[in-house]
Amino acid sequence: MENQNSHSKLKAIIGILAVLLIGSLIYIFKLTSDANTLQTTVTTVKSEKESVLKDLADLKTTYDAAIAENTSMSDELIAERDKVVKLMAELKTTKGDNASLLKYKSQYKALEQKMQNLMQEVEVLKKQNQSLTTNLDSTKVVLEDNKKYNQVLVGQNEELAKTVELGSKLSVANLKTASYKVRSSGKQIATDKASRTDMLKINFTIAENKIAKSGDKTYYVQVIDSKNNVLGDKATISFGDNSLTYSFTTTVKYENKTVEVSEQLPGKDFAKGTYFVNVFDKGELVSKSSFSLR
Repeated sequence: MENQNSHSKLKAIIGILAVLLIGSLIYIFKLTSDANTLQTTVTTVKSEKESVLKDLADLKTTYDAAIAENTSMSDELIAERDKVVKLMAELKTTKGDNASLLKYKSQYKALEQKMQNLMQEVEVLKKQNQSLTTNLDSTKVVLEDNKKYNQVLVGQNEELAKTVELGSKLSVANLKTASYKVRSSGKQIATDKASRTDMLKINFTIAENKIAKSGDKTYYVQVIDSKNNVLGDKATISFGDNSLTYSFTTTVKYENKTVEVSEQLPGKDFAKGTYFVNVFDKGELVSKSSFSLR
């Protein structure tokens, strides 16, 4: 009987130990399972954290490239890039639990959407700038063409002005000088003897010119005898750096038609030899001739 009781107690102890062993095995299995799950969770969170950091870095790179193009939106782009940089710094220091990771993912998505909107605006601005640049280049071409055309016109106008100036100058022709003896009665007798001469008659023609300016025209007549003396008034006038000593002046009312001019130069003691007669329009010699007295 006693052996039977001992045997029963032994069975009970073995049963209890078996239950404890099974319980221990179950507990160990649960601990191992929980540890594996935790390790998997930590690995997943770390991977997702690195993925978000990479996405944020890509956002920053996109902003850096857009800012380098120096558009009118540069200030706004810089502000958004700074937000990305700040979020990256915060994410690097976080413990990386699921809740905080979800928060950073949400912030990243908002920043990404903002970036896409800004990039669309930047593209629109770039196209507008390209259009403006093309129009500006076209305008420059037109302005350069107009400038060249104007330079041609200026050159043509200058040439035309010179032509008109030359064409508008009056032509003096048929300059002739004759010597006379004037009697007390006023009768003039032609002579070529110096001793008998007491008056010279000088004639010339101003030719017709339709484009010349009409009005009073003054000419300076210079008569030089064989001894190189200027006869008559011997008055001197300056034209710029040049001076002219003349015998007399004659003023003609010119109306774009041919005008015959006749003037007299009285004198005495005319010398024998060759005389020179010059007609000046201001300081410019416009006609000359010579004659001789014996």
